[in-house]
Amino acid sequence: MLDKRELYIGLMSGTSIDGIDAALVAFDGDKCELLAEHLQPMPAELTAQLHQLCRPSNDEVTALAKIEQPLAQAFALACQQLLAKTPYNASDVTAIGSHGQTIRHHPEHGFTLQIGDANILAALTNIDTVADFRRKDMALGGQGAPLVPAFHQAVFQHPTLNRAIVNIGGLANITYLPSLKQSKPVVGYDTGPGNTLLDAWFSAKNNSTKNYDEDGLWAKSGVIIQPLLSLLLQHPYFELAPPKSTGRELFNLAWLQLYLAHDSNSGLHGNLYSDVDVQRTLTRFTAVSIANEVNKLALNIRSDMSGINLNANSLSNSTEVYICGGGAANPLLMADLAEVLPDNAVMTTAEIGIDPDWVEAIAFAWLAKQHIHKQPGNLPAVTGASRTAILGAYYPTN
Repeated sequence: MLDKRELYIGLMSGTSIDGIDAALVAFDGDKCELLAEHLQPMPAELTAQLHQLCRPSNDEVTALAKIEQPLAQAFALACQQLLAKTPYNASDVTAIGSHGQTIRHHPEHGFTLQIGDANILAALTNIDTVADFRRKDMALGGQGAPLVPAFHQAVFQHPTLNRAIVNIGGLANITYLPSLKQSKPVVGYDTGPGNTLLDAWFSAKNNSTKNYDEDGLWAKSGVIIQPLLSLLLQHPYFELAPPKSTGRELFNLAWLQLYLAHDSNSGLHGNLYSDVDVQRTLTRFTAVSIANEVNKLALNIRSDMSGINLNANSLSNSTEVYICGGGAANPLLMADLAEVLPDNAVMTTAEIGIDPDWVEAIAFAWLAKQHIHKQPGNLPAVTGASRTAILGAYYPTN
């Protein structure tokens, strides 16, 4: 019955900073039901200010001070408009789980910063709030990311099938879920770029009211630049062993421009490339960088099974690949993934019960639930933390 379940709101604002995902979720243990969802567009001025703050500049503290309150107010409005779509009131909600907006993520320094003052959010919504989920994991030596694999394990792990859950937001991350029968640890990490380069390049080269290539239509009219793709895939991040996480600090337009400039050693001449061909190549770059990690993880899991020596193609056959996040709505990217993973079934998480647009927001509702019930929210095998921990800080309404 509904009255035996607890209601939580999950809030997610990702790398693209184009909107706030708000999800009202009912939990009965780890069983969850998405009751309502709301996408709150980020005010254009605030989006511009946040993008500026994400880049190193002078007097960043003052810039942060000007943004913190309006951002928290935008989060609160998202919650209020979400509840307005439902028969529920603030008093029916146990807590909000707010990811906040990531401004810096430097795991090599043990530092991460998500803003959007949870004190203001709790005061404006009159709902207890849990936020700042990443720093406890980092205090224990972890990357503080990705955090969604623990949720993926709770809701998506299958008794007999291996599954890879790939979230394609601004960055992309993978959770590899060995079947319960295998009793193998869950593995997860950031694979590299998701939509961040696609969105940034599109915005820079198109005079459009949209800040992304809708349905990949622009990219679809281009061709893949194979030498450029090969160079991008040589980034040293891809060779790092997990646990690992990344962000726009590593993959950004300035980094891309290094490869588009004339380089006599590489033989590349960026001025000869059309803008649309670069967009097409970036789409393929995201797909191939994800596929490479799916294949690595599938190979590692199957090669551990009873000493059986299987070829690479048969290894990948045993893994179902489920996509969530904004990338799931890009038909060209999905087609590329299917093409570069020919031996895998590539689907969205809708096939296993959760709308791909709302997985991350639901995950932060789940993390809030874990905090309220004093249960761990991290997977040390994923983040590299020394132990499991209750994540987040609690901000009561009174």
